[in-house]
Amino acid sequence: MYAIVQTGGKQYKVSPGDKIEVEKLSAQPGDEVILDKVLLLGNEKEIKAGQPFLEKVSVSCNVIGQVKGKKVVSFTYRKRKDSKRKVGHRQLITRLEVKEIHARTA
Repeated sequence: MYAIVQTGGKQYKVSPGDKIEVEKLSAQPGDEVILDKVLLLGNEKEIKAGQPFLEKVSVSCNVIGQVKGKKVVSFTYRKRKDSKRKVGHRQLITRLEVKEIHARTA
């Protein structure tokens, strides 16, 4: 069974046991997080798609830790103007481990 969830403005395909990195969530390591914005739920036999989200479907995850991502460098240069600007940024990331997908029926 797999699901496509939305968090932090991005979409992730998850299955039980997967480890994903999402934009920072306000949770401590060891906490349980419920992702309830599920766009699609699928298994071997059928696929259910939401409009835009599925009701009564959620994904429970354990927080592994809070880290910083890779550094992204933004460099702006204007030729012959003696103008340049270099800025670095490291996005805060939450690492999650997917425990299970809850699909409640009726």
